[in-house]
Amino acid sequence: MRVLLVEDEKPLAAALGKTFEKNKILVDVVNDGIEGKLLSENDVYDVIILDIMLPGMSGLEILSAIRKAGKNVPVLLLTAMDNTQDKVNGLNMGADDYLVKPFNTEELIARIRALGRRPWKVYQDNVIPFANISLNINTGELYVEGKLNKLTAKEAQLLEMFIRNPGMTISKEQILDRIWGIESLAMENSVEIYVHYLRKKLDQSMVAIKTIRGLGYVLKEKENAKP
Repeated sequence: MRVLLVEDEKPLAAALGKTFEKNKILVDVVNDGIEGKLLSENDVYDVIILDIMLPGMSGLEILSAIRKAGKNVPVLLLTAMDNTQDKVNGLNMGADDYLVKPFNTEELIARIRALGRRPWKVYQDNVIPFANISLNINTGELYVEGKLNKLTAKEAQLLEMFIRNPGMTISKEQILDRIWGIESLAMENSVEIYVHYLRKKLDQSMVAIKTIRGLGYVLKEKENAKP
């Protein structure tokens, strides 16, 4: 599981980060709303935790942007005030849960795990395009210049992750965590195998999965594909 925590109280954010790591939850921690909003646009998180009061952009504004973009990633709100209106506003805007500070960290972990188990991959469009390829995320059908290639479930999940984050380097650890789950970290060669499968099926397309040594993989248009 991978979590994004947007919390401006740095001591609290650091303490929560260590708690997540002890519970084998990968976490990215940021302390302002603008950076939090930018990171929330990446489809690599299973749960996003937002403090309501943030510098630059509020947690509710980030939540609104997430939902307007058609993303259904579970969002948990943190607030320092036991304010009923804050809760109502957040839930009406699409929040999945909330906690009032101070809170018990064990309860937070339990809520995050519960949210992470929910099936949330519901998007506005079943077919997502990139360059001259398109992927039907429901059926696993890959079209390259109109030619059909049927992908396995893992291949489709991996390609979807790349297409939704074009030009972004995605690490092997992020891929394993999102697609195989943290229990499968021993399967270190799984990512290389499935990237190899996808490369073969994308061979005649205008896109390629590039290896960034020591960092991960990135989906890009081939240089000779552009005029």
